[in-house]
Amino acid sequence: MARSSGSHHPYPRSARVNKILREVISDELVRISDLDERLGLLTVTGVETTPDMRQAMVYFDSLSDGAKAALEERRGQIQSMVNAQTRLKRTPKLSFRADPAVASGEAVEELLRRQRHDDE
Repeated sequence: MARSSGSHHPYPRSARVNKILREVISDELVRISDLDERLGLLTVTGVETTPDMRQAMVYFDSLSDGAKAALEERRGQIQSMVNAQTRLKRTPKLSFRADPAVASGEAVEELLRRQRHDDE
């Protein structure tokens, strides 16, 4: 019997994997933030996996200057936790990048503040 082409999931597999990875990575960072103060003020804002699910870009925002270095140093530990907590055929290789949308949003807010100040 042929399989139905319809899926019982409301969104694609990559979106589900991205969501799961974001949750697992966020939880792990909360757990290890006691070990590395550079991770204490860090938020995972999103995860984007490649179509083949071999790599994942983890977007973050942080008030700490050393957050990216801390993430890179702990990549193996975070990947191990992802592997242990997910049922993926292969664990994507994680990369970390400061979320450019956060910086863009801050720039827009600053422009709006200036405009409001100029109007007063």
